[in-house]
Amino acid sequence: MGLKIIITGTTGMVGEGVLLACLQNKAVEAVLSVSRKSTGRTHPKLTEYIVPDFLQLKPDDNMLKGYDACFFCAGVSSIGMSEEKYSLITYDTTIHFAKMVLQQNTDVGFIYVSGKGTDSTEKGRTMWARVKGKTENALIRMPFKKVYNFRPGLMKAMPGQQNLLKLYKALGWTFPFFKLLFPNAASTLQQVADAMINTVTKGYNKQVLEVKDINALAAN
Repeated sequence: MGLKIIITGTTGMVGEGVLLACLQNKAVEAVLSVSRKSTGRTHPKLTEYIVPDFLQLKPDDNMLKGYDACFFCAGVSSIGMSEEKYSLITYDTTIHFAKMVLQQNTDVGFIYVSGKGTDSTEKGRTMWARVKGKTENALIRMPFKKVYNFRPGLMKAMPGQQNLLKLYKALGWTFPFFKLLFPNAASTLQQVADAMINTVTKGYNKQVLEVKDINALAAN
């Protein structure tokens, strides 16, 4: 039997890329996309669960039952946002969702996408980095089978992606040059997804994965 994976944020750039890679991967049997709106895609492996507000999910939600791992790729930019609002979306929503997944799956892994520069001390000057660090730390303390926090840097989209950041649309062509100059600061979304799958099937010796770790695990 193949892996059964929950993926959030599938209408964003990271989540969409991870979704496409998982649908193409023979090790993955089924994917549940949990998002506030439809991906607009159909695939034999794909089931969509539209949830307008993750904080409204209940512990008895059977839609989340029967999965091997959750790849939590949902997230928002902190630009123009207060720390209170950003914490609600980033910390409260993620932890609530993680609790609901745990309620339905006793033997499950959780992979959280934070970002390069996340602050594990929770005391730094950069607001988003503190909140992301707080989220990572809380997840590590939860009784999942495995918890891994991914901190990707610049990422190259998967072929066929539709939900691309404006900055990526403008500068995506520079990725090969950036990767050549800064190999430990860039990954393809294929590498990110492959590394996520490998955490489930093979594990890794760190719970916080920087770009170098992600790329190495993807090649494992």
